[in-house]
Amino acid sequence: MGIKLFLVGYMGCGKSSLGRKLAKVTGFEFVDMDSVIEHREGATISDIFNYAGEEYFRRAERALIEELATSEQNTIISTCGGVPTWKDNMDFMNSAGECIYLRRTAEQIASRLSPHGRQKRPKLRGLNDEELVAFMTKNMAEREPYYSKAGRIIECAERSDEQIIEIILSYIKDYE
Repeated sequence: MGIKLFLVGYMGCGKSSLGRKLAKVTGFEFVDMDSVIEHREGATISDIFNYAGEEYFRRAERALIEELATSEQNTIISTCGGVPTWKDNMDFMNSAGECIYLRRTAEQIASRLSPHGRQKRPKLRGLNDEELVAFMTKNMAEREPYYSKAGRIIECAERSDEQIIEIILSYIKDYE
């Protein structure tokens, strides 16, 4: 079975952008769970939440995690922001591979989000900057106990993408 790196953290923390860059450097397959679920469902995450409900979406996430965990490919997986908070997902991902928590502050994430990024995330839609940071700060605090179960935690605040990638590459060397 191949190496699995599960990138976890709050929406907008850089899981997808860093995962793509890391895949180019390592040659690993890259999977963005949001994109795969949207493709399979034929609907946006927002529409899935609105029409099928969060429970349906969380079950689709878990099924995808289980599928990826058994793949023979070396894979970097950008998880959906809420994946770690549902049932035993963190324990499962930690047993199936390496969970890496990309920790950022709410202010940092808010500054990284484009208007499109805000619109495509159902829970952030329509919030002004102040409301956005307040919502994210509260929501991130609720999720912290789940995220912090990751085997590796990277404080991203003072690091460039290149530095974060170097840290993750050092984790991959532990498998070789």
